[in-house]
Amino acid sequence: MLLSIIWIVSRRPQHQVPSHATSLISSIVASSTNNPIAEAVARIQNGFAPDDIKNIPTDAYTGSGSSQNSNTRNPSQPVYPKKERGDAPYSLSESALRAAIYIPSSFTYGRTTPLIMVPGTGSTGYLTYRGNFIKQFTGSSFADPVWLNIPDFLYDDAQVNAEYVAYAINYIAGISRNKSSVSVMAWSQGNLDTQWALKYWPSTRKVVTDLVSISPDFHGTTTANTACPLGTPCPPAVIQQEYDSNFVRTLRKNGGDSAYVPTTTVYTATDTIVIPQSGANASAIIKDARGVGVSNSELQVVCAGGTAGVYATHEGMLYNSLSYALAVDALTHPGPGKTNRLNLRTVCNQPASPGLTVEDIAITEENIVIALVANLAYPDKVTVEPPIKPYATS
Repeated sequence: MLLSIIWIVSRRPQHQVPSHATSLISSIVASSTNNPIAEAVARIQNGFAPDDIKNIPTDAYTGSGSSQNSNTRNPSQPVYPKKERGDAPYSLSESALRAAIYIPSSFTYGRTTPLIMVPGTGSTGYLTYRGNFIKQFTGSSFADPVWLNIPDFLYDDAQVNAEYVAYAINYIAGISRNKSSVSVMAWSQGNLDTQWALKYWPSTRKVVTDLVSISPDFHGTTTANTACPLGTPCPPAVIQQEYDSNFVRTLRKNGGDSAYVPTTTVYTATDTIVIPQSGANASAIIKDARGVGVSNSELQVVCAGGTAGVYATHEGMLYNSLSYALAVDALTHPGPGKTNRLNLRTVCNQPASPGLTVEDIAITEENIVIALVANLAYPDKVTVEPPIKPYATS
């Protein structure tokens, strides 16, 4: 199967304008009838895939995508093995956790609020955000991006993936001026990992001012159940994202289905990766039992009738104009992003968020092909999900 994808020869067509690119993606997904292989082939043939597919598993973790970074600054107070007494224990070494954090040369160490970017399943921080928010927020006055290149494309045990998030939050805050607060942005599984980190490492809640959640699956997704029926070898994190998996049920119990920090979720009803993703049962919805401030925005409801609100893919929400507008609003105001502060007439009629090109859209859409190739190449597939860590069962 992997070879059949690798040997497809293609050259990226020149999509003339963002609206053409988004329309083409819509038609590709619609014609693929929920067949991920057929969709991947169509994406490749239409130029929404990396040029050298066969090298994805190795090339992804070089340069800005490295998970072997040398971050020599030590935080103002130790954050390992625990920052505070109530924090869960780490199973990974501090050096491994720290190495996954990519800090670009532009980082200001707290002059501007750090924004920690967490990737989704089958991707790295750099691959997820290079065609959208890294470009848009670098040099801004309200968000200073760093990103996590978590090993194995987030296909390992999601509980371990969450350790990288928990450590990064306290580490970045600890190396920033005046023990700076941080914001977090996550896509897809990255939101489950972040919510797990906030739940079981309570110290992180004290320094996170915002969580911007794009296409989250806080309740898992039925597509994972379809992809990994009982007895089928799958990456651990895919099984853990099944609707009502042990991991998801453990996360949601005892208030884990409610936000721990101000949280802004934005998602699309036309998501084919996270299902259900519309109405009152949308997996993206987070509750607000603690009163920290939450907004849940379904694209087709907020932008009904607008160009941006007709259709968006799971990954397309990374360059959608509503996602961008709500992220900016959240990061420039106390509490979550709110649609009533936006000029929806403008926001909802943009084919993509400001400053992005057709190439940026194509690069972002590559994430689905990258995820499929990385999944097929992942060596440590299992047939049952990993056991819940002892700290989460007590």
